[in-house]
Parts: sequence; C-alpha cells; structure tokens
Amino acid sequence: MQHKVALIPGDGIGPEVAEQAVRILDATGVSIQWETVEAGHGVSMKYGGDPLPESTLASIRRNRIALKAPLTTEVAVGRPSVNVALRKGLDLFACVRPIKSLPGVASRYTDVDMVVIRENTEDLYCGIEHVVVPGVVETLKLITEKASLRIARYAFALARREGRKRVTAIHKANIMKLSDGLFLECCRRVSREFPEIAYEELIVDNACMQLVRDPTRFDVLLMANLYGDIISDLGAGLVGGLGVVPGANIGEEYAVFEAVHGSAPDIAGKGIANPLAITMSGGMMLRHLGEEKAALALDEAIRAVLKGGKRVTRDLGGTATTREMADAIVDQLTRT
Repeated sequence: MQHKVALIPGDGIGPEVAEQAVRILDATGVSIQWETVEAGHGVSMKYGGDPLPESTLASIRRNRIALKAPLTTEVAVGRPSVNVALRKGLDLFACVRPIKSLPGVASRYTDVDMVVIRENTEDLYCGIEHVVVPGVVETLKLITEKASLRIARYAFALARREGRKRVTAIHKANIMKLSDGLFLECCRRVSREFPEIAYEELIVDNACMQLVRDPTRFDVLLMANLYGDIISDLGAGLVGGLGVVPGANIGEEYAVFEAVHGSAPDIAGKGIANPLAITMSGGMMLRHLGEEKAALALDEAIRAVLKGGKRVTRDLGGTATTREMADAIVDQLTRT
C-alpha cells in the first residue's frame, strides 16, 4: 500500500533534516508518495505573502497526513505563529510528545518513559489580546468544556491503548479557579470512564519540581495549551534536549508530525544539524499509518546508531554530518 504524505521542509535547518528524514523513512521499505509544500517565514519573505498558503492546507487536507520540519516564529513582532495557525486551521486538538530516554544520549536520567498530552486549540494560544490603554495589554484565556473533555478522553484512551497506568492532570486551579477549574472537572469526569487507569492532579509549579526530582514517576501528563508547551520542553531537557524528542499534532481528520525544535538559522546550511527529531516524528507517523513493523525497525536502527556513539552529530557527542548520521541509520535499516 502506498501512503500519500504532505512534506513541509520548513525554515533554517528544516530542508536539511527533512531531506534526510525522507531518505531514512523510505529506507524502512514503506511506500510513501511525498508531496512537498511550502510554509514558514522563508515563504513569506520569498513571496511577500502568507507564511501558510492555502495550497499547503489543501495538500494536508487532501493527504490527511503531513511531516513538518521546524518553522521560524518571530518573537513579539510579525505575523501569528504558523504552527498555531496549522493546529487551529486543521483542528489538530491533541499535541502528543513522547519523552523517553535513549542510549548514548547524555542525561542524568536513564529510564524516563512518559507522554505529554497538550490541548492544542485554545487557552492563551487563542491569541485574543488587545491594548486596553497605552502601556496596558489584556490577553484572554479561553477554556471550554468541549475541548477539555476531548483532550482528556484522548489522553485516557492513549493510556489504555499503550498499556500505561496513570494519567496526571496538571493545572493552576488554585489561582484560576474557573478556567483551570473547568479543565480539572472535565478530567475528573473522563477519569471515571477509565477505572483501570490511576488518576492524579498536580499544580503546575509542583509538577515542574517533581519532574526534575524524579521524572520516572510519571506516565501520561495531561494539560492545557500553555502548560503543555512549557512542560514538553522541560521533559525534553530531561532526556537530552529537543533534538531527540518527536512530536505529533493529531485531530479527528488530520495529523501533522513535526520536529519540535527550532529552525536554528545559526547553523543552517552547515550540514551539522541533528536529523533525529523529525525522523523520530516520522516514526510516529508510520505507527499512525498502521506501519508498526517499520516503526519498530526504525526505533531499533536509531538506538543502534546512538549506542554506537560514533556516527552521530556534534550535539550528541560525535563528529558526523547530518547526512552521515542519516547514512548510519539507513545502513542499520538495510541490514535487517
């Protein structure tokens, strides 16, 4: 069976790592027809238009699946985030980021295995903000029952499907009693539908401390948009950084798999970027497509290369170029 996938090469190091990820995924033996489309700051600069062209959204809607390299988001100026626009435009309500220890990757922890589930469509990321008077800006936080129930059910269903034992809802309902209170109430309602899965709640600041002290106690972490953005990056830091963590944005109709790190313009074009994050996100995509055998083979190939410790990029302690590391993974795949 051939799968059709939209490919967004992105900004900065994006095209470099995307090219190698495509080579690696093709080496798994899964038949994929790639449709390359454009998005990001580079597109806006090149054409002087929308960084998220309608043709790109149409491609994702047509193919239903996309693999995305990092996109540049300007800070405090410019257009709204293209990543946020993608999630909202395609109703990709669940951001899923597995946080797992890998062999050969420097970290103080060795047995972390958890999944961060982040509601993707509302909270402070709705972008509802305005100037009240000069020097005073108001931003609105939006939490709805519909979105909160939907993300809670997704988290518990994932826990059941993957054989995980506990869901931890993370909140600040001691301060935001109505908005975070509604989120918690929805999580509690859904938890009663899954009696075999343990349920607990942690205030977000305490959760951050507990994660740093002992991340191995966590299994599935469930939270609203802003907390999820922060904690997923914190979790990445516990296992070696954003370069070794995959990500997915899942909706009821569409799914976009992405490298969660930045576009790193300072090293763009130098051929030294780590291709793992987008490649591992491609592994999540394979599972989503029902290609479990290929996804397992990819996991094993990546672990073998990391364990060897020689044919890896500089951020992982080696001297390999982006392509050389990809070659190492391809070599492992073709041996099996």
